[in-house]
Amino acid sequence: MLIIQASSLNMLKVVASVLILLFPTVVFGECTCESEDAHDNNNEALKYKLGSIASILVAGALGVSLPLLGKKIPALRPENDIFFIVKAFAAGVILATSFIHILPDAFETLTSPCLKENPWGKFPFTGFVCMMSAIGTLMVDAMATGYYKSASLKTTQVTDDDEESRVGHDHGHAGHAHGHTHGATQQASNAHGSEELKSSELIRHRVISQVLELGILVHSVIIGITLGVSQNPNTIKPLLVALSFHQFFEGIGLGGCISQAQFKSRSVAIMAAFFSLTTPIGIAVGTAISRVYSETSPTALIVQGTLESAAAGILIYMALVDLLAADFMCPRMQGNRRIQLGSYISLLLGTGCMSFLAKWA
Repeated sequence: MLIIQASSLNMLKVVASVLILLFPTVVFGECTCESEDAHDNNNEALKYKLGSIASILVAGALGVSLPLLGKKIPALRPENDIFFIVKAFAAGVILATSFIHILPDAFETLTSPCLKENPWGKFPFTGFVCMMSAIGTLMVDAMATGYYKSASLKTTQVTDDDEESRVGHDHGHAGHAHGHTHGATQQASNAHGSEELKSSELIRHRVISQVLELGILVHSVIIGITLGVSQNPNTIKPLLVALSFHQFFEGIGLGGCISQAQFKSRSVAIMAAFFSLTTPIGIAVGTAISRVYSETSPTALIVQGTLESAAAGILIYMALVDLLAADFMCPRMQGNRRIQLGSYISLLLGTGCMSFLAKWA
């Protein structure tokens, strides 16, 4: 429980760090590039921003909560076939978010004419940061899984030693019951093997859910601030609708991973709250700094582009390796053509829906 609380605290620190990095951009850059918001209307824009905070908050909370209702809705439980199909849809959403929404924005930001030609125009920083982010995610994923497994193994060994000591004591006092004791020991060993396998899978799901949420939180802060600093109602209107659907679908993906991790209720509530609140908080921060924020400032462009590239790398890795590959290669799906076909269609629908939203956001 302490480990989960520490992870939640670390997520809060990451979000705070992103906000701190973006605050230095509250200065006017010397770049002569002009803002795209040519039809500013602060009062009307503020109304839409407040509406977007409420809409995105509700959409995100609803999306992340649906998979978590598996305890009350049998069809949404991880052991059911339909859960694979729902999870494939969510993974498609996350994958399309990375390739269609985040990466193009990052490329555009880090190749802006407001940045110096050297070095930003001479090296593909977006692809490089994305690649290094994916590699870093792999390392964190592997090290975290190894750490949790090692801690779990030590606990299991202590339990086994206690069991062997007790069985040996019983054997010394009841030699005639050796056959029964041996049988009990064998059953206990099999039970421990099964428990160790379940524990290993549970650890994997917990690491996946936490790393995935980290990538989503970084992305959510950025899109929230981007909407918040805009003063053009014509820009905010389509973003309001598109980002509401965006958060809903993304929430389904994250909620599915959290439900498989089987966290305690308090930890589940903390993770769901982080996801639901991050984008609205980003909008509020963006609104607060909108009068002095320069979206063409070199500092703003570099910070935003770098964070977007890193978020894309995290989400691409998580979607392909930990969500899609893990499910599509598992024996249960490999042996069931019906689940396979349903998951393929669901994956394509997820990527299609999220790609379609790229027209507006």
